Amino acid sequence: MASFYCKNLKISLFGESHGEAIGITIDGIAPGIKIDWDFVNKELDKRKSKGSISTQRHEKDEYKVVSGYYNGYTTGTPLTFIIENMDKDSSKYSDFALTPRPSHADYSGSLKYFGYEDYNGSGHFSGRITAPLVIVGAICKQVLKEKGIEIASHIKQIYNVYDEPIGGIEEMLALNSEYFPVLNETKKEEMLKAIEDARLNQDSVGGVLETIVYGVNGGVGEPFFDSCESIISSLLFSVPAVKGVSFGKGFDFASLKGSEANDPFYYENGNVKTKTNNNGGLNGGITNGMPLIISTCIKPTPSISKEQDTVNLEKQENVKINIKGRHDPCIIHRARVVIESMIAIALVDLHIGRYGYLWMK
Repeated sequence: MASFYCKNLKISLFGESHGEAIGITIDGIAPGIKIDWDFVNKELDKRKSKGSISTQRHEKDEYKVVSGYYNGYTTGTPLTFIIENMDKDSSKYSDFALTPRPSHADYSGSLKYFGYEDYNGSGHFSGRITAPLVIVGAICKQVLKEKGIEIASHIKQIYNVYDEPIGGIEEMLALNSEYFPVLNETKKEEMLKAIEDARLNQDSVGGVLETIVYGVNGGVGEPFFDSCESIISSLLFSVPAVKGVSFGKGFDFASLKGSEANDPFYYENGNVKTKTNNNGGLNGGITNGMPLIISTCIKPTPSISKEQDTVNLEKQENVKINIKGRHDPCIIHRARVVIESMIAIALVDLHIGRYGYLWMK
């Protein structure tokens, strides 16, 4: 199934960007979990569009709990959420069935679904569909926090502007309350300017998010197919616009020698630690007790107002296209909570695999 994740947790994602509603069902959450709905709402707020650096489509993201929750706790049966789409405008999308937008899923989606797909607002391929994932991610974050595991991110790069390296744990966790999480305020202003310049030039920019996970014990994950890297990256690559995922030094390993790349072990108060964390807390697909470090590359939003080359599929000729509508000049700040949500879902799934279903309790 195209939109079904099936490991220890089973997740089914449904809906289209301009359809009546979007939603998600998750099976595998233990009974008796109390959900902090205020936290869920705060997480959803991080994903919402705000100001000129985001799309002018403004959805309230008010959700209904349809099943799996009773008398203040999860029941252990499938947990289902539905979010109605309220701020829809499909008037700008009528031509895209015949003139696919460059770097969108208009053409590839048409090949897969034989032209029967709903392409309005990118349909089921839209980043709009990530809102229900944030709800589930917020629940998984709560489960992880009860176990002493916390997640934080900063915007490492937007276009050609770079933030400072990861800071201390308090400094990183403080970013969880920020809509635009950057360690260096000067770099933040430069990033915002890069986004605004792209918007004024009818263009867009991408960037890199760097996420750190504190408190994961060693021994979580499997070698090969169910490694931590495999599970986390498979979920991250499910997020629209994600084009690269790496762990620790990632592609920088290519320019290092073994003596520079290795993380030497040492004892501290009876615990084994590493002097460096180039491998991002992972060896052989299994956590080693150090913080996980994950970088995620988000491509520039493909919906830009500049004239672009495309084709007319009916006339079989080359044509020009100007994309109209409400689009983000950069989505990385909004994608941040989606990326963290997918990491949280992956980590809960991996811990269930290690400790069993009732680990969540």
